[in-house]
Amino acid sequence: MDPTTPPLRDPHAPAGFAGGQPFGLVPEMVHGGALSNALQDDALWVPQSEGVWFKPLMLNVSQGYFVNLLRVRKAGVLSCHRHTGPVHAFVLKGRWYYLEHDWVAEEGSYAFEPPGEIHTLYVPPDVPEMITLFHATGGYVYIDADGNPVGYEDVFSKIGHARKHYEAIGLGADHVQRFIR
Repeated sequence: MDPTTPPLRDPHAPAGFAGGQPFGLVPEMVHGGALSNALQDDALWVPQSEGVWFKPLMLNVSQGYFVNLLRVRKAGVLSCHRHTGPVHAFVLKGRWYYLEHDWVAEEGSYAFEPPGEIHTLYVPPDVPEMITLFHATGGYVYIDADGNPVGYEDVFSKIGHARKHYEAIGLGADHVQRFIR
C-alpha cells in the first residue's frame, strides 16, 4: 500500500461531529508510514553532525516546538545541552543515557526532561544505531564543560537545516513545508 494513500475507512462507522471546525484552526497533519518510510530511506534523514541525523515529523513555528526522529550511528558523547522547555522522548531502537543520571533509556522507554535540565547524551559503544522520537518545546543551548553556550537549536534552525538538505538531494527546499504548522 502506498503510504500516502489513506487506509480504507469503515463504511459502517458512525457519523462524526456534524458541526464545522473552529475558525482559524491549522490543518491536521498525517504522515502515513512515518516510521517505516523514515527508517528505510536514508535520503530523508537530515544530517546534523557526523554520525547524527534527524527526520522531522512536525515543525511547529506558532508554538515553538518540534517533533523528530533522532538517529545516531556513532558511540560516545553526542552533546551537552540545556533545554529551554520540556522534552518528551520515546526510544524506538538502541539505548542511550545522560552522564549526569543513573537511568538508561532503552528501546521502548519513555523519558521526560524538564526545562532547565543540563545533561550530556551518551550512546554506548555496543549500540550500532539509536533512534529516538523527541518532542522538544523551545530550544537546546549547547554548552561546553564550563557551562558556556557554544550553539543553539530550535524549530527554526531545524527548518533551515531541513530546507538546505532537501534542496541538496533534489526534493526542493519547499519539501520541508509538509512538516510546518
